[in-house]
Amino acid sequence: MELVIGSVFDNAAAAVPTRPAAVLGAQTLTYGELSSRAHQMGHVLAGLGVGRGDRVVTWSDNNLASVPLFVALARAGAVFAPANARLSADEATEMVALARPSLLVADADHAEAAQAVAEAVGVPLARLGGAGPEVDLVAEAQSASVSAPAPSGVGEADPHVVFFTSGSTGRSKGVVLSHRCNWLRTRTPALLEPRGPTVCMFPMFHMGAWTIALQAWQARGLVVFTDRAEADGLIDAVHRHRAAYLNCIPAVWRRVLEADRHRHLESLRFATSGTSATPPELLADLKAAFPRAHRRVFYGSTEAGSVTMLDDADMEARPGSCGQAHVGVEVRLDRGELQTRSPFLFDGYFDNPAATDEVFTADGWFRTGDLAEVDGDGFYSIVGRVADVIRTGGETVSPTEVEGHLGDFPGVVDAAVVGIPDDRWGEVVCAVFVVADDAAAPTPEALQRHLGDRLARFKHPRRVEVVDAIPRTSATGQVRRRDLLAALLQ
Repeated sequence: MELVIGSVFDNAAAAVPTRPAAVLGAQTLTYGELSSRAHQMGHVLAGLGVGRGDRVVTWSDNNLASVPLFVALARAGAVFAPANARLSADEATEMVALARPSLLVADADHAEAAQAVAEAVGVPLARLGGAGPEVDLVAEAQSASVSAPAPSGVGEADPHVVFFTSGSTGRSKGVVLSHRCNWLRTRTPALLEPRGPTVCMFPMFHMGAWTIALQAWQARGLVVFTDRAEADGLIDAVHRHRAAYLNCIPAVWRRVLEADRHRHLESLRFATSGTSATPPELLADLKAAFPRAHRRVFYGSTEAGSVTMLDDADMEARPGSCGQAHVGVEVRLDRGELQTRSPFLFDGYFDNPAATDEVFTADGWFRTGDLAEVDGDGFYSIVGRVADVIRTGGETVSPTEVEGHLGDFPGVVDAAVVGIPDDRWGEVVCAVFVVADDAAAPTPEALQRHLGDRLARFKHPRRVEVVDAIPRTSATGQVRRRDLLAALLQ
């Protein structure tokens, strides 16, 4: 049996055609409707010359029409490549050009800007609704045949998707995932317990959205997409659909908790997060708010999928840990760097063999770029990034380790740590704060007293800066250290 993504929808449409598969706002698609609309969309794509191995870039906010498009491309053996909807036209042009697509698809809000992008890249443009001179895939599909297009011959080793990295540390790269990889990532036993509907906070240009959705679709369940990762919208979606599963990054969980509408979330059975740095205090608050919900923290990446998992039963005993190796995953430390090997690894960076070679060892292990520690029971904790480490006076300092001790300083709203070039020390540890309006700026001396013996003295900040906001990635809230450092050095 070939592990191809199209089979997930073929089987579900045959078994549960009237069961809801996807919701966005007031719109709903059943598995039968999704299959038929994907067939129709497939005929339109074939008429535009899109076939096996071609890449189709989408530039769109959340749009339910993206789901039949996703299925149609999988069945055709074409590659789905969603670009960040928040990009400017210039940024989108660079990202689209990277994929060398056969077609660019934009929603109504992006259609005008997408015309310039398509012209710059030299690629045809199609729309998902709205008005304009381009082909409207949705309108054309309505009159197309609901019969299955000719078989594409797609195989499990064929590329299924290209997810673009954020570009926060340099030029974006396209992460290629095969059908087999994505099928296995979303079919792992730990993610497939019987459960009710899933509410998805991630935008549909993000890997997290399609991974969470495929997990639901593999179980023939319902995924509820939301327009924004705002507390009230997420809470309303959980309440309306009696959702059992909600995965949020820590910042969004905090918004949900602060909304103080816990009674509307009594259906939750799984409250999970997908980051390496979920504060223990937040996990405790989740348990207090949702005592019936099973908590989990997943650590991983677009390239590696889920690498480790911290289960509910271990959270209080392992504060700050990101858990043990996930099902089917091998993990090791090499000079402090966490490395992994599994069937869930990506196929490489699109059209970038040098970057691919750089992140794989000679014996096939993926270099996560994260510095980690492991205890005697195999529980891992992320302590920093290889590329982020600060070299000061011959010592190595992890910025995230220092950051973990700064958040409770009085008056601090947000904190980050970077290394500032220094003639004497090589680099000095610099703490950067956002402080409350009525709070005084911390001083190095006050920080030294605050940190005391919690950190070695060489890790204490020698320099302090106060800013209005700390730049962070939109999807995961990670500090964009290069941008922060550049701003400080201006």
